[in-house]
Amino acid sequence: MGLVALLALAACAGDGEPSSAPSSGPPASATPTGVVTPTPTEAATPPPAAPTPTRDPLADLVEEVEVDEGEVLGADMSWPQCPPGLGIPQKRSSGQPMPVAEARYVVVGLTNGPGFYPNPCLADQVAWVRERRLMVGAYAVASYPPADRIARHGQDGPYDGSTDLGALANTGYQQALFNVRSMRAAGLTTPVVWVDVEPVPDFAWSSDRSANAAVVSGAARGYEDAGYRIGVYSTPLLWDGVVGDLELGVPEWRAAGQTSRVEARSRCGDDWTIQGGEAVLGQWVEADRDMNITCPGVSADLSAWFHQF
Repeated sequence: MGLVALLALAACAGDGEPSSAPSSGPPASATPTGVVTPTPTEAATPPPAAPTPTRDPLADLVEEVEVDEGEVLGADMSWPQCPPGLGIPQKRSSGQPMPVAEARYVVVGLTNGPGFYPNPCLADQVAWVRERRLMVGAYAVASYPPADRIARHGQDGPYDGSTDLGALANTGYQQALFNVRSMRAAGLTTPVVWVDVEPVPDFAWSSDRSANAAVVSGAARGYEDAGYRIGVYSTPLLWDGVVGDLELGVPEWRAAGQTSRVEARSRCGDDWTIQGGEAVLGQWVEADRDMNITCPGVSADLSAWFHQF
């Protein structure tokens, strides 16, 4: 059975639906067919409304950015760039190099590897970006929850937690809200949260791609209910290996690994579509740093993807 049909997320009617969070983008994804129809519950606490950002006009700034054939250079960073020795035992930070000075935007990771573990120096990294008055975005790794998390959160969300897929979707939803709280506590404002879907060493996804898709779909719904647009970070191969043919149809940030800027640029093409969305960023690794470039057309409106500190 195709995961598009299996995981088409339906809106929750009734008192459990968040009413204060703004909507900014198409409805997220998918609901497991016939088994994860959202039902209102007292446990489905509406997420706090997203803060209304002071949206600085970026038109003048964009003119000042160094652009190479329409590409704007940027970076991303997360727990590996924290001072050495921070984080959970499986994901200790190692003080990796910070973004290059030429980067004009930075996408900051919210998690310390898997979900429910925050980036241990998130506030400091946000301050680093703010001091340099860079544009900023956010990403968060989605991961398969352990049994204790499913037991804790399986009934806590907009899905029917009496089903296995519904409980997983609710737990993914709570992963997202956990990250939203971490992000807001650190003072990070962003129009978009990128959902990172890939294998997570030491925190493996299940062998059931429908179950994995329920977690990712729930997380996507959580960010949108909290007032953020979403995109996905992955590659076609990694996405398929984790969630199969799930299609959210949201914007894409496409990874090229330890290759080159040229290869990252090529990932903006139609041959590298992950799940049916537009290409926004291409990423490659160079000198132990994650480097990024904008895909064609994106530099015309950077405010759609980044907040300007």
